[in-house]
Amino acid sequence: VIISLIQIGGLGFMTIATMFSVLLKRRMGLREREVMVESINTEHIGGIKNLTKKIIAGTAIFAALSYGVSFLEFSLFPASAVAFLKLDFSNVFIMLAGFMYGPIPALIVTVIKEGIHVFLGGTTGGVGELANIILTTSYALLPSIIYTKRKGFKTVILTLAIACVIQTGMSLLVNKFINFPFFMGSVPFVPNQASNGAFASLWPYVLAFNAIKSVAISIVTILLYKRISYLFKKINLQNY
Repeated sequence: VIISLIQIGGLGFMTIATMFSVLLKRRMGLREREVMVESINTEHIGGIKNLTKKIIAGTAIFAALSYGVSFLEFSLFPASAVAFLKLDFSNVFIMLAGFMYGPIPALIVTVIKEGIHVFLGGTTGGVGELANIILTTSYALLPSIIYTKRKGFKTVILTLAIACVIQTGMSLLVNKFINFPFFMGSVPFVPNQASNGAFASLWPYVLAFNAIKSVAISIVTILLYKRISYLFKKINLQNY
């Protein structure tokens, strides 16, 4: 798993560098073309420069949609101690980016969305956004990787179901070691007595919230995928 994550990270760095070379109108070498073939949802090396331009445009659209939708949020438990746990559907567009373009563009959309929040009024100094990046990545990575190799409705359903389980489990770790310590007067990854006590009493809410959120996002993603894919194909932003 660690080796796979390192490989994905390396591909992500090289993919971003390749995208910049396209934006700067620099000639792409064979290695750069091979990186893009590995990183995005395609099997063809021909016309990779035009395809990269489509990926850049599509990624920008998904990032804008994800950021905008993130403000349409509501609390699942409004009359409880965890009213701060709010559901939004911004991750739908991250998952759509993953299915349409592959795992690296999905991660790029995630970082762009959270980065904008940090620079335009974030109140947690990037800690909440870091937690969101970790949770979103844990949800979107597996389905987008598998879908590049094995397409089909059954693959979408199965991988999203697994992704829901992964995110729900990861949410306990992220909240115990990042969110609760930070909001209870400590620093991330250094839980104190107050954060441990709060987490011990509230973790069932955290678990329920993330289970509901991941399932809801998966359902909306399934409902929108074909429609968004058709729209992108009509405006020539689909990658196959």
